[in-house]
Amino acid sequence: MHRRVVIVTAVHAPSARFLPDAHASLCAQTLPDGWEWHWVIQEDGESDAVRPHVPDDPRVTFRQGRRGGPGVARTIALAHADGPYVKVLDADDRLPPGTLARDLAALEADPGLGWATSRALDLLPDGTTVGFPGDPDEGPIERGAVLDFWAANDYRAQVHPATLFVRRDLLLALGGWMALPASEDTGLLLALNAVSRGWFTREVGLYYRKWDGQVTGQSSHVDPVERRARMSVVESRARALAGLGWGS
Repeated sequence: MHRRVVIVTAVHAPSARFLPDAHASLCAQTLPDGWEWHWVIQEDGESDAVRPHVPDDPRVTFRQGRRGGPGVARTIALAHADGPYVKVLDADDRLPPGTLARDLAALEADPGLGWATSRALDLLPDGTTVGFPGDPDEGPIERGAVLDFWAANDYRAQVHPATLFVRRDLLLALGGWMALPASEDTGLLLALNAVSRGWFTREVGLYYRKWDGQVTGQSSHVDPVERRARMSVVESRARALAGLGWGS
């Protein structure tokens, strides 16, 4: 298998205009000698609106498919993940310089870690950034710690699932992202932490863009009935995995 970090991005028409910014942030990354990155962009649908924004770069693969939401798009993109590590990057977000190298170094140094996350900053429309209070200390995150924190804090994890860097084999073993209309990335994060230790880096590893069209800003995302159902299945899956005693 190639010594390659595969960046997986789900995109739909409204967010396609941000792809050049995401690409620029990837081009600013540096990796150790012998390593490279490959960006797989998977459109959630088959429109004519996304392809014009896809960068002309041999390191970029663009695919389209039936609509199913971002989790489905990311999971089907794994068909083109030809490296041992997968990094999540939403189409409207950006990676600060050094992010990929730090994530890679953490997992290469400790085979007992299954995944890594890092600090995230909201990127506001005026270009300013805002942090989140309560980031954990830098270092390992023990199995079950994310679920415990999430359950005690109104279903909010102490680390951001949009910063995820994960071993490809572990990601595939868990079936990719959850088949949910939202919170599919949180569901994956809790499942990963149910079976493996993770890592948190205090340095900023993501600029999380805030804009009017983002999916998490829509009223349907916070519908209380659906949210309770999503959180119930997310928690049940994580606890079932933990109960099996399987680990990496």
